[in-house]
Amino acid sequence: MAATIALFGAGGKMGVRLSTNLAKSDFRVLHVEPGEAGRKRLKDTLGVDCVDQDTALASADVVILAVPDTVIGKVAHAIGPKLKSGTMVMILDAAAAFAGHLPADRPDLTYFISHPCHPTIFNDETTEAGRRDYFGGVAARQSITSALMQGPDADYALGEAVAKVIYAPIKTSYRLTVEQMAILEPGLSETLCATLLAVMKDGMDEVVRRGVPPDCARDFLLGHMNILAAVTFKEIEGQFSDACNKAIEFGKPRLMRDDWLKMFEMDEIAESIRRIT
Repeated sequence: MAATIALFGAGGKMGVRLSTNLAKSDFRVLHVEPGEAGRKRLKDTLGVDCVDQDTALASADVVILAVPDTVIGKVAHAIGPKLKSGTMVMILDAAAAFAGHLPADRPDLTYFISHPCHPTIFNDETTEAGRRDYFGGVAARQSITSALMQGPDADYALGEAVAKVIYAPIKTSYRLTVEQMAILEPGLSETLCATLLAVMKDGMDEVVRRGVPPDCARDFLLGHMNILAAVTFKEIEGQFSDACNKAIEFGKPRLMRDDWLKMFEMDEIAESIRRIT
C-alpha cells in the first residue's frame, strides 16, 4: 500500500506545486492549510479539500513541511508530540535542519531533506512549456538533492520516492549529507550565485545610466552570459580570447576579496543559515 502523506502548507505557492504533482502519484495525500485563501486556492485549482492537522497526523507516514524556513522549527516542535514512531518528517531545504531547529527529543522519527537543483540554463527541452519552466516541477527535467538526516538507512528510498514525485520530471537524484546540502544552499546558490547575478544586474543598470539603450544592454549581457557560461562549464568546446582572459585576471581582484572562498567554511555557512532562519 502506498504511503500516506500529510502536506503542511498545502495551499501556499510551493504547497500547490507539490499538491499538483502528488495528485498524479499513488500516494494518499492529506492537505493541511490554515489560511482561508490557501484552502480556496487548493479547491479552485485541484478540487482538493483540506483536513485538520490532527486528522492528517494520525495516519501520516510522511509529513512534508512546505512552510517558510523561519517557521519550520515552530511547526516541527508543535507537531512532534503527535507523530507516531517511525514517521518521516520531510523538509524542502537544509537550512532549518542544519541550524538544529528539528526536535532533538524524537530519535524515533526520520528526518529527510530534499531540495531541487532547478532546470539547468543549458536547456535541451523540446517543448515550449519545458523551455519556459525555469523553476522546475512542471515540464522541464531537473536534478534533485536529498539527505537522510536521521532514521534507518532503509527509509531513504521512501524519501527519495516522494522527492522524485514532488519535483518531477527528474534528471538525476543525488544523495548528499545535510552539511553538503547547506554548502550548496545558501552557500553556492544564494551567497555566491544570487549575489553575483544581482551585481551583474547592477552593472547593467549602470551601463544604461551611462547611455546604452536598455534593450541593447540586456541582450548584450544575457547573450554573453550564455556563451561565456557554456565555455566556462565545458558545455561546448571552446576557449576565451586572450583579451577576455586578461579581463578576468584583472577583474577578479577588482571584484572579489582575496579570502572570498572562506564563505564555504562551515562556520560561515552556519552564520548565514542563522541569519536566514
